[in-house]
Amino acid sequence: MDIIRVKNYQTMSEKACGYLVDKIQAAQKPVLGLATGSTPEGLYKQLIEKYQEGAVSFKDVSTFNLDEYVGLERKDPNSYHYYMNEKLFKHVDLSIENVHLPNGAAGDLQQECRDYEASIKQAGDVDVQILGLGLNGHIGFNEPGTPFSSRTHVVDLDESTREANARFFESKADVPTQAITMGIESIMESKEIVLLVSGAKKAEALARLINGEISEDFPASVLKQHPQVTIIADEEACVHIREHVHS
Repeated sequence: MDIIRVKNYQTMSEKACGYLVDKIQAAQKPVLGLATGSTPEGLYKQLIEKYQEGAVSFKDVSTFNLDEYVGLERKDPNSYHYYMNEKLFKHVDLSIENVHLPNGAAGDLQQECRDYEASIKQAGDVDVQILGLGLNGHIGFNEPGTPFSSRTHVVDLDESTREANARFFESKADVPTQAITMGIESIMESKEIVLLVSGAKKAEALARLINGEISEDFPASVLKQHPQVTIIADEEACVHIREHVHS
C-alpha cells in the first residue's frame, strides 16, 4: 500500500485527478471504476476542468460504477445514475454506451448482478478503481460481514450507512434499504485501486485500515491483500497514522 498524505480535500482531489489523467492517457481503452458520495465530487470537478482545458479526452474510456440503490429509477435525483450524470458524465465526451451502472430498478435483480459482472469481464476488468472509505469500513456498499469472496450482489444497507446518506434525501425514511454493489472479489480484481480518504471523521477508519487486522468485519481491510493500492488521504484523515505516512 502506498499512502500519499496531502494537505486538504482540494489537494486530494487534484492529486487523484492527476493520477487518473495519466492513466487515461497511457491506456488505449481505459476502464475506470467510479464511486459516488461526497468524497469523489472534487475529483470529478477536477476531471471536468481538465477536459475543458483540452488536457484529457474520455472518448475511449469505459466506466463501471460500484453501486446503485435498489428501487430508484435512473432519472430519480437520488439515484447514482443521476449523480454521475450531473457530477461528471454530461460535462465530458464519454460515450453513453461506455457508461455502466447497475440498474436498481431491474425486474430481476439477481440477473442484473450476473449481467453486470459479465459486462466488467467483457471490458477486460477495471484498470483503476476509485474507492471511498465508509465509517464502518465499507467499500462500495459491502457492509461489515460481507464475504471477501462476494461478487456483484444485492445488499441490505447498514443503519449507519443509511444515516450517513440521509443528508441527500428529504428524510432517512426515504433512503432505500437495499443496493446493488460490486462485490469485494469483483473490486479486488481491479488492476489498481485508489482509495480517497478525507476529513477527521474518517481518521479512525483509516487508522484501523492501516494498523488493524484483515477481517470481514472491516471490509476495507481486504485492500492490504491487493498488489497495487494507492491511498490519498488529507491531514485530518491521517491524524492517527502520522508515523506511517509520507507526503
